[in-house]
Amino acid sequence: MEVSHKPHLHQDWIDPHAFGIVKALQRAGFESYLVGGCVRDLLLGLHPKDYDIATIAQPKQIKNLIYNSYIIGRRFLLVLAKRDAQQYEIATFRQETKVEESSPEGDAPLGDNTFGTPEEDARRRDFTINALFYDPVKNDLIDFVEAMKDIETRTLRMIGDPDVRLVEDPIRLLRALRFAHKLELVLDEDLRTSMQRNSASIAQSVLPRKREEILKLLRLHECFLAFAEAFDLGILEHLSPYLHSLFLNDVHRESLEYYLRQFKELVIDQSEPQHLLSWLVISCAYATCEGEWPTSSQMRAENMQNFIRNELGMFKTEQSFLGHTLQLSGMLQKTGLLKRRGPRRLLSLLKNESFEFCLKLVEVNFEISAQDIAFWRAALREMAPELKSRESTKRPARPRRRRKKPVTAETVKAE
Repeated sequence: MEVSHKPHLHQDWIDPHAFGIVKALQRAGFESYLVGGCVRDLLLGLHPKDYDIATIAQPKQIKNLIYNSYIIGRRFLLVLAKRDAQQYEIATFRQETKVEESSPEGDAPLGDNTFGTPEEDARRRDFTINALFYDPVKNDLIDFVEAMKDIETRTLRMIGDPDVRLVEDPIRLLRALRFAHKLELVLDEDLRTSMQRNSASIAQSVLPRKREEILKLLRLHECFLAFAEAFDLGILEHLSPYLHSLFLNDVHRESLEYYLRQFKELVIDQSEPQHLLSWLVISCAYATCEGEWPTSSQMRAENMQNFIRNELGMFKTEQSFLGHTLQLSGMLQKTGLLKRRGPRRLLSLLKNESFEFCLKLVEVNFEISAQDIAFWRAALREMAPELKSRESTKRPARPRRRRKKPVTAETVKAE
């Protein structure tokens, strides 16, 4: 273990609520640190999205000590502390989980609240850069896995044997890609070789977890480069055969790169999966249609539907959003005709949740004139009060009545 008293970060950078939680736990006699991504990001000069805390205190002790906190989870207990609009995750130090354990949902390794020491907790993590502990009270950086060397050389290295760790949880293949591209790190040679060797194991991961990682890849500054590396490593073939087929064709590959960049501003809100997934699907559709507007038959093709449902895991509401986007795009190309149909017809179009996304699509792809774009922008501004009032007066969905079971001799006897 290496303890550094001069880490490349400063107490002033630390979120005051996270600092206060660590301080309160330490004051009560519990060894506690900031851990994981927040320490990594601070050392790399990035603003942490959230702050995680690890402590020797057990969940009930944490809850009793930290105000406005509550325990979540069943087999893996965590404590969430709420401060203003932010939540802070507080976990007890844990030991490495066993490979043979698996979650009810699929392939994620589980822990049965087997508590451990700080070093055991660090060594159970996936990558060295995620295993640093920082004591903001004493200003100490604790490194059990030589992570600072990897931070300095900007290297992504697996803790333990990469072959074992990747087979244990294949989703780490996508996590490795994401961290490498998000943080501009170089894959350790042993890790890279192992990722190639174990690329097929990603097919064993359940769709919800793969979908979540795909969404995170789409939020990268240059997601195309991450997908390209997944193709080079043999991962894409097993993650998404449809995307793999595009990369096999040089023309489609170049077109996909172009349209992913061209349509990136379609993603009005990166927290909205339907925006991200629709952006990817539309970019793929344009790439295969050589820039032409994708027809409904092309969108209904078996390989495209399999991509949407079984490779991306798009929900029905997201598929509906995508369908409305494509339908509205065709209608907006007839803006001159729509102008003559009166305000009620225009209002019905503006009310569609896909409208702004769709308007951005036809704008960035030069599908309609600048005059028509200006007309729709003005219509949105003029009808904003009515759109807002209609949204607020929507009746909530009535709860469905539960159907009564027919009374039979068996039900009477059971009662």
